[in-house]
Amino acid sequence: MYLVIVESPTKAKTINKFLGKQYSVKASMGHLIDLPKSQLGVDPDNDFSVKYITIRGRGKALAELRKHARKAERVYLATDPDREGEAIAWHLLRDFKIPADVPCRVVFHEITKDAVKKAFANPRTLNFHLVDAQQARRVLDRLVGYKISPLLWEKVKKGLSAGRVQSAALNMICLRQEEIEGFTPREYWSVEADFYCAPDILVRAKLARVDGVKPELANAEDADAMVHRIKRAQFTLSQLQTQDRMKKPAPPFTTSTLQQQSGRKLNYSARKTMAIAQQLYEGISLGRRGTTGLITYMRTDSVHVSEDFQRLTRDFIAARFGDQYVPAKPPRYTARKGAQQAHEAIRPTDVSLVPEEIRSYLTPEQYALYRLIWQRYVMSQMSPARCKQQIATFSGDGLVFKAAQQKLVFPGFLAVDGQENGEPDAADLSGLAPGTPAEIKDVLPQQHFTQPPPAYSEALLVKDMEEKGIGRPSTYAPTIETLLQRGYVHKENGKLIPTELGRTVNDLLRRFFPDIINLDFTAALESKLDTIEEGQLAWKEVVREFYDKFSRDVAVAEREMASVQVREEVSTEICQYCGRNMVVKAGRYGKFLACPGYPECKNTKPLLQKIGVRCPRCGGEIVKLRSRKGRWFFGCENYPDCEFRSWKQPVAEKCPQCQSLLVIGPANTLVCSNAQCQYKKKEDKNDGD
Repeated sequence: MYLVIVESPTKAKTINKFLGKQYSVKASMGHLIDLPKSQLGVDPDNDFSVKYITIRGRGKALAELRKHARKAERVYLATDPDREGEAIAWHLLRDFKIPADVPCRVVFHEITKDAVKKAFANPRTLNFHLVDAQQARRVLDRLVGYKISPLLWEKVKKGLSAGRVQSAALNMICLRQEEIEGFTPREYWSVEADFYCAPDILVRAKLARVDGVKPELANAEDADAMVHRIKRAQFTLSQLQTQDRMKKPAPPFTTSTLQQQSGRKLNYSARKTMAIAQQLYEGISLGRRGTTGLITYMRTDSVHVSEDFQRLTRDFIAARFGDQYVPAKPPRYTARKGAQQAHEAIRPTDVSLVPEEIRSYLTPEQYALYRLIWQRYVMSQMSPARCKQQIATFSGDGLVFKAAQQKLVFPGFLAVDGQENGEPDAADLSGLAPGTPAEIKDVLPQQHFTQPPPAYSEALLVKDMEEKGIGRPSTYAPTIETLLQRGYVHKENGKLIPTELGRTVNDLLRRFFPDIINLDFTAALESKLDTIEEGQLAWKEVVREFYDKFSRDVAVAEREMASVQVREEVSTEICQYCGRNMVVKAGRYGKFLACPGYPECKNTKPLLQKIGVRCPRCGGEIVKLRSRKGRWFFGCENYPDCEFRSWKQPVAEKCPQCQSLLVIGPANTLVCSNAQCQYKKKEDKNDGD
């Protein structure tokens, strides 16, 4: 009997059906061996020797696997194909006393029969460069967390933490908020005009040049003077350019771009995106087809696609859309600088599994995310869209207006999700000749104000973290989740806003640990971890270089860091027992209200986040709540007298067909909360990359 060890029961169940009866597939349920929680576990004075122990509560599971390993003729370690998966395999290898030169490591990037069979036919020895890179990350994170966190407990409050990537991300959020708060808007005006080029052709153009320079209209007086000048001028169509333009598809998803687009289009958090992607990767039951992994491994920074799969995709595109939708050569995409390219991009494992055709086997959330991945991949392998662009220039009295409009000629990749039907009709100017008089119908001045940079959403933060080299694909989601759980940031209309506590912690880190929150320093350290993975640098050398200065910073902070009192957020809610204004506290399940008179008064209440929608049953306010398992839901403030509950967020708009509440569904749709009503409305949102 051969023993195969993976992380999760779902993954075990999926690959078990691909292997014969001589294989026994068991799940480790994640890590079994790690650094101890109760102590540092790293000895800087002894060349950074590391102490690993069985995780508390996991001893029975490890003993069970050990027993199976002793009985097995051969052991295969099929944990995830990344640094963390390699480290889990290494811990098991050592515990089972398997020699390092035994080829027991099995790696596959998609859970399909062919991929799994091929992997088991070609097992390899453990990659100790990957193990060393993971050890370095783990040790660095432990040193930062266990050296700085006690200082924060002593000087600020209990339960706080600092982390290497987490602190850099917090600094990014705080810096952005400081930019927003310190921003002074500047007024400016733009001017557009509607031109009649012919009795039935009306073109709207924007003022582009005034006496040869770009217009600068700082106030209403400038705009009014310009409007008067425009109305007195005589204009002609001075130039008409026609260009053929191509719009190329975006590359297939990486972890970062998947989290960004899932946040924008589906309103999923990074954590939720990765949890659903994990389900799609590990396998979904598809009826007679059995349990099938639907996507490739979802922690990747690569945009590469295997040539074999591209050939299958090209055949699929030709059959489904037509030969003209297949580009002459398979596309090749370039990954961002510093990407490891260890895996393929995130793509479907079988392109013929069209989302709509397997929808009945998926939950609504699984369907929405799989559809997003499938469409992005198929579009990435298709021909570009082609447009005819016309640029009209109107000139007169030293004034130049320009209008650009384009018409879709060939939809190309846009045909996948129907975007070819969304192009507005534009007037055809090809019959006009330069020199044609143009009569002004209307002049449209418009006031604007310069805008501050946008507050970070999860999607935007992930994008900037990737661009700045902060963290890696596996760290984006847990980093954001930690910041929220610690109360360093909170979500406000989908934006990540630093709390008073988060600002206080960040200020202390800026003063005493500038390297930890420095983005360039953090990115350089991530690059060194990549170099360790490539076998070009010893992991202890990297840790030693980091710890040399870090330990001195810790010593200074222990001497000089003063205690800081964090102001508590005072609510308008009055304690019914002692009459004090209750304050906002952060707990395991999110924020709640507590009486400031503790311990004399121990009154607490849930913090009700109102969403501006009335309960359809009793007219009370619908509020956002969090379950004991950490899942957000929506319910009536009058619970338990009113038992209205909804997992999906209601909106104030009523269903035009049955007058029930509309709720936000997958892919930015508004759907009726009445299960018998099929009404659906597409929300108007910007889905740009």
